[in-house]
Amino acid sequence: MDKRRVVVTGLGAATPVGNSKDDLWKSLLAGKSGAGRITHFDPAGFETQIACEVKNFDPSKYITTAKEMRRMDRFVQFAVYSAKMAIEDAGLDISKEDPYRIGVLVGSGIGGLKVIQDQTLIWKEKGPSRLGPLLIPMLIVNMAPGQISISCGIKGPNSCVATACATGNHSIGEAFRLIQHGYADMMISGGTEAAIVETGVGGFCALTALSKRNDAPEKASRPFDKGRDGFVMGEGSGIALLEELGHATKRGAKIYAEVAGYGMCGDAYHMTAPDPNGEGAVMCMKLALQDGGLKPEDVSYINAHGTSTELNDKIETLAIKKLFGKQAYNIPISSTKSMTGHCLGAAGGIEFIASVLAVKEDIIPPTINYETPDPDCDLDYVPNKARGAKVNVAISNAFGFGGHNACVAVKKFLP
Repeated sequence: MDKRRVVVTGLGAATPVGNSKDDLWKSLLAGKSGAGRITHFDPAGFETQIACEVKNFDPSKYITTAKEMRRMDRFVQFAVYSAKMAIEDAGLDISKEDPYRIGVLVGSGIGGLKVIQDQTLIWKEKGPSRLGPLLIPMLIVNMAPGQISISCGIKGPNSCVATACATGNHSIGEAFRLIQHGYADMMISGGTEAAIVETGVGGFCALTALSKRNDAPEKASRPFDKGRDGFVMGEGSGIALLEELGHATKRGAKIYAEVAGYGMCGDAYHMTAPDPNGEGAVMCMKLALQDGGLKPEDVSYINAHGTSTELNDKIETLAIKKLFGKQAYNIPISSTKSMTGHCLGAAGGIEFIASVLAVKEDIIPPTINYETPDPDCDLDYVPNKARGAKVNVAISNAFGFGGHNACVAVKKFLP
């Protein structure tokens, strides 16, 4: 069977630099940092006291009752909010569609960490009889796609990916394949995360993974810069509506870009560190290009995983050089995590939106805070200012703890 073409027709987001795809995009192009001192709890006593929090988040437009709100952890609220925004952006009236031909595939790296933390304290202080009856349904990762399905009346394929920081890319890639092979006509897909709580920040501090630049939070996330000292935690969600081309055309949908290919593989190396030879990163990029019938020379832009950690940035750079050879020095690369922070399971979804809009608008967002070149990171990282450029093909990388690698390729839509 011939693979069906898949296009992007709707985008929704809740991020540290904007709670819509338009606000997100404007902030990225302006080089706006979403980092600041943590407000979700008092961070005094933590080595890292900064994060990229979602600000002024008001889900009431899309989650209409207080009862619904109370039954959703923040990561689920983000997901439902962004999914309904993507549906609205796509001009889709679900009541006029076959609900079994629309699916949801949204993941989270960690899930309901705040619910787990708060209810554990209740158990410790007041005993097991005081635990909330919705503890389990609120914390489980699959409740993000579950609640989107319930809220929107969507009855098609419904699943969840949890591959740490590769979650968003895996979710979008698998949704892409479901449409390609005829299991659905539309898929709501992406990632969501809300782990900026005491246990989340404390756990990453214990891993020595976070930046300690508490005195200048807006300067803390600095991918590929020699002075980087760790990532900055972020939160939020990025959701896209993927749609089979014929279906989108028939209903007159606007089309942002075409999803071209998807690749994934495993490092089989270490719990948290990437393969030092970059083999997994090379392979997932290579597979995404092969899947889309693309050649390395077709790539106009790479949205890097670019976490602002010493090993990740160095090894991702190495992998790009191995795959693209001398051409690597001519490909614009940027890490939007320099502005959003590392949104963990939501990162791939948010960065997919950035990649799609780069293709649509022919503008490449910058890597901010790039001040001191690192000899190990010597490519074109679009430092500090957005750049106009023809972007025919973009790839977005995501690499997760456990050695999970995923790459999604998007290209300009041509009828």
